[in-house]
Parts: sequence; structure tokens; C-alpha cells
Amino acid sequence: MQDDGHDHHDHGHDHAGPLREGEQRRLLLALGVALLAMVAEGLGGWFSNSLALLSDAGHMLADAGAIGLSLFALRIGARPADAKRTYGYYRLEILAALFNGALLLVIAAGIAVEGYQRLLHPQPVQVATVVWLACFGIALNAAGMWITHGGQHSSMNLRSTFLHLAGDLLNSVGVLLSAAIIHFTGQLAADPIISFLIAGTIVWSAIRLCREAVDVLLEGAPGHIPVSEVSGALEGVAGVTAVHDLHVWTITSGMVALSAHIVVACEGPDCRTHDQILTDAKAVLRDKFRIEHTTIQFESESYKHDELVH
Repeated sequence: MQDDGHDHHDHGHDHAGPLREGEQRRLLLALGVALLAMVAEGLGGWFSNSLALLSDAGHMLADAGAIGLSLFALRIGARPADAKRTYGYYRLEILAALFNGALLLVIAAGIAVEGYQRLLHPQPVQVATVVWLACFGIALNAAGMWITHGGQHSSMNLRSTFLHLAGDLLNSVGVLLSAAIIHFTGQLAADPIISFLIAGTIVWSAIRLCREAVDVLLEGAPGHIPVSEVSGALEGVAGVTAVHDLHVWTITSGMVALSAHIVVACEGPDCRTHDQILTDAKAVLRDKFRIEHTTIQFESESYKHDELVH
């Protein structure tokens, strides 16, 4: 006998995701830090004629845009689901992350082109200004990292913002290094060379962000959840003999969904009820894998399923 799992579907969207209100406050603080660092390094890079400093400011501009888009996505994503968008607007966060990654690649290309021109035609740099602003950038980025640090279970927005700021801190250290090289050796090529390295860190961040966003859009299994272990854990629930048509995917950061067909061992008054099995299955998914948004369909051993997608 087949038990239609639709009535066992967990519709609790509001508790499946992270606490968005606290996340928005932290992102707002990080946005303020990024804007302040961007303006300071941008103006300082312009007046000191430092491409490395301008490159770091360009990265901060991308970070500020990324955080702003994330805040917009969170606000829109808070809208309730409707008959047409049954999952609501959560995926806007993923689209924003994908756009942010593309923006980072464009900025990195611009830095690389200007750095090549500087290698061909070296230009003098005001070292003292660069040193002060690089130190200022290091302090601000460290503060931003402290604000957005949330561990491995934080949302994609917080994790991507933390990585951006960590990259910017390293970039500021690189800017400081370029100033030291120019001061002690007079090698003006240090400025564009450091800008190339900064562009490389931007490309790395962009590729990582885009890859994660594309994986979500393709509904791939989250990297931190081994699907084989999920299947094994469900098969270990008393009363379950087999699991098939198991799918695990990410709706948005912090909200992982699962659907599966569970084959039960027996039917009748002496067997475990479907509610008992379902309670244990949900507990395993929640406690071991942090999966709360689930759809589980029960089947008897004699039921012949003929789904085409597995």
C-alpha cells in the first residue's frame, strides 16, 4: 500500500532558514565598513597615484555592491510564498550572489588592463599616503570580518561577505608591502604587480561565489551533506527496509530540502505506524544533517514504483 507523503510535508519556511533579522543587522554594519574603506582607499589611491590602492578600493566597491544586493534579496525574500511561487522569493539571494560574482570578474579584468599599462609606463607613488590608508583598510576589514563571522552554518550572504572582507584584508597587506618595496628599492613595478595579485584574489572569490550559486540553481546536493550517509541514516530507522528516489537540494542559504520514498517493512497492527517512522526519520534528518524541510512518501515492499527520475 502506498501512503501519499504530501500530508507529511513540512511547510515551516520560517523556521527552516537562518534568523534573517540578525543577519540583516550584521550585513548593514558590514556595508558601512565597506563603504568607508572604499571611499578612503579610492580617494587615497587617486591622490597617491597608487594602482594597488585603487584596486583594493575597486574590490571594496564590489563588496559594497554585493552586500547591498544581499540586503535587497533578504528583504524581498522575506515576502510570503503564494500560489505561483510556492517557495517564496528565497532564490533571489542566489541570483544576487551570481550577479555579484560576475561583477567581480569585470572589476578584476579592469585592474589587470590598467596594471599592464603601468608596467609599460611606470608612474611615481606617494608612499606615505599609501602606508596610512593600507593600515586603515586592514583595521576596517578586520572589523568587518568580526561582524560577519558566523561559522560553517551561516548563510551564503554572511559567508561570501566574510570571504570578501578577508580577501580585502590580505589585499591591504599587499598594498602595504608594495609601498615598502617602493620605499626601500625604488621599484615602481611593485605597484602594478601587487594590483595583479589583488585581481587574482578577486577572480578566485568570484569563481567560488558563482560556482556555489550555480550549484544551488542546478539543485545539486549541498557540499556539506553526503547523500549516501543521508540514505543510510534513513535506512537505519526502525521499520524502514529501503530508501529510493532520494533528492537533497538547497532552496537558499540555510534552507536545505529533501524528498524521498521510504519502503516500510510490514503492514498491520503489530508493525510500527507510519507516524512513528516519520517522527524518527525527521528527527534523524534534523539532528544529524540539519534538514528540516522534507517530503517523505511511504511504500510497502510489494508496491511497484515506476518513476522515471531517480
